[in-house]
Amino acid sequence: MITTIVLVHAEPRLIPKCAAALAGIEGVTDVYSVSGEWDLVVIVKVKEYEDIARIVTEQFPTVPGIVKTTTLTAFRAYSKADLEQAWDMGVD
Repeated sequence: MITTIVLVHAEPRLIPKCAAALAGIEGVTDVYSVSGEWDLVVIVKVKEYEDIARIVTEQFPTVPGIVKTTTLTAFRAYSKADLEQAWDMGVD
């Protein structure tokens, strides 16, 4: 599974509608409203890199309220669950 994180600047009055629309896109697993430099953090999980291109470049631009995005594609995951699984398998 390929994980991509998309940081979104949105028009302030449209943040809730923008978040709801993004959450409805196939491949989007989570949408977080956050504090700081960005307004939303969107998690996309897909099987193929081509799906990322389709979602981010074709579907995201149709969502009203998006001003700017930055896309980060994960190479590896270092979550607690991944580390615990590695220990269970005997990986050092």
